[in-house]
Amino acid sequence: MKLQELKKTAMKLVADDKGILAMDESFPTCNKRFAKLGIPETVEKRRAYRELLVTTPGLGESISGAILFDETIRQKTEDGIPMIKVLIDAGIIPGIKVDTGAKNLAAHPGEKISEGLDGLRDRLIEYYEMGARFAKWRAVIVIGNGIPSRACIEANALTLARYAALCQEAGLVPIVEPEVLMDGSHTMERCFEVTEEVLYTVFNQLYTQGVQLEGTILKPNMVLPGLTCPKQDSDEAIADATVKCFLRAVPAAVPGITFLSGGQTAELASERLNAMNVRFKSKIPWELSFSYGRALQQPALEIWQGKEANIIKAQNALYHRAKCNHAARRGDYTAAQENQN
Repeated sequence: MKLQELKKTAMKLVADDKGILAMDESFPTCNKRFAKLGIPETVEKRRAYRELLVTTPGLGESISGAILFDETIRQKTEDGIPMIKVLIDAGIIPGIKVDTGAKNLAAHPGEKISEGLDGLRDRLIEYYEMGARFAKWRAVIVIGNGIPSRACIEANALTLARYAALCQEAGLVPIVEPEVLMDGSHTMERCFEVTEEVLYTVFNQLYTQGVQLEGTILKPNMVLPGLTCPKQDSDEAIADATVKCFLRAVPAAVPGITFLSGGQTAELASERLNAMNVRFKSKIPWELSFSYGRALQQPALEIWQGKEANIIKAQNALYHRAKCNHAARRGDYTAAQENQN
């Protein structure tokens, strides 16, 4: 295991108040977003969109790493330059999504288990040789009537830990993503309970499987009320609950926590990250950062609409969102910045 290399990469991913761009959407997810905007669901359009993202001028000022999909890491720009080289030249560390999706968990209706361990060792070796230096695996935890079950939490925690151990063996920093979904009417307090239990279980399994936490990044949900919960808590209450939960469950050895946006609007994702850093940045053992997908990309995608004439405006929108979250990491984000694009 290349522990010093892993630690160095993990620290770079959360250094200088930068964050991670998640651009690892699977074919169905990417096509679904294209379909809503009338963009043709083709390989070429996906390639063109991802080129738009990675070639955004100045992106490396706020973005430390980018999570790619298998299709993207093999693609080139229109000029024939590998996407991964474009990122490296911009000072952005390339990463790769390696789970193959969340599937129904047998004997547990309404619950999911992420798959992809079969053949993972060989895939990780290939990705490392291509230039990737970190990977990501997402586990999905649903809050509902009588769920999540212990069986679901333990199965996903074990899978995350086995993935993480394989990553470190191959020289890749594992991003461990146990996502408690926002879907539902549950309260923030219920999300706290579930998130705490999930994190305890995940870190117990990481320890059991011999994963070195100094070379690991956590990508969790914030502690939030469900999207349809009648009570929507303030940014400050969410910041307090999230940090309290993580202080209980996340070891200090972890270099950074890079939050997922999980369906929050772009502005809310920035506001809540900012609230956490305003209130706790000087008091916590890990960096509080971002690893957003939709909350970074969606404004750019809506502007682009598959049209070459809109590329510069779309890139400006991505750059703006990255800068907003860069500010949120410092605790300097304000609503006034939204009018500066």
